[in-house]
Amino acid sequence: MKLKHLFLFEILRGLWLTFSYMFKRKVTLNYPYEKGPISPRFRGEHALRRYPNGEERCIACKLCEAICPAQAITIEAEPRPDGSRRTTRYDIDMTKCIYCGLCAEACPVDAIVEGPNFEFSTLTREELYYTKEKLLANGDRWEAQIASNLAADTPYR
Repeated sequence: MKLKHLFLFEILRGLWLTFSYMFKRKVTLNYPYEKGPISPRFRGEHALRRYPNGEERCIACKLCEAICPAQAITIEAEPRPDGSRRTTRYDIDMTKCIYCGLCAEACPVDAIVEGPNFEFSTLTREELYYTKEKLLANGDRWEAQIASNLAADTPYR
């Protein structure tokens, strides 16, 4: 029998390691009250953005609907009196969404983006069916953060 086993060397070494961590800075976050840093490329809750004059950015090109691998996006559009096209219906079924970010990459005007919000749990599945109004409200709520994230990501796009 070795002296290591007799004096329980491994256990004493483990206890010493535990004791040494008692005096180091804590790394645990108290989650609801403290939040860790989020990358500018984080893919969270979807949002539709507006131009600074208040007009919605989506030009109804339907590229996001075509590229969505989960077929979670539904768009209907009609021409406006000035000749431009705008959406009349823009729906995302978040239960189907796989948060791949292809819709945001395909959009030529940065209308659809995945924002910084990751706390959007619901009680029913119906609440995860996002309409155009809900997406625009998300965009209005998170516009400052979304704009800064897009600006930080611009050199890599």
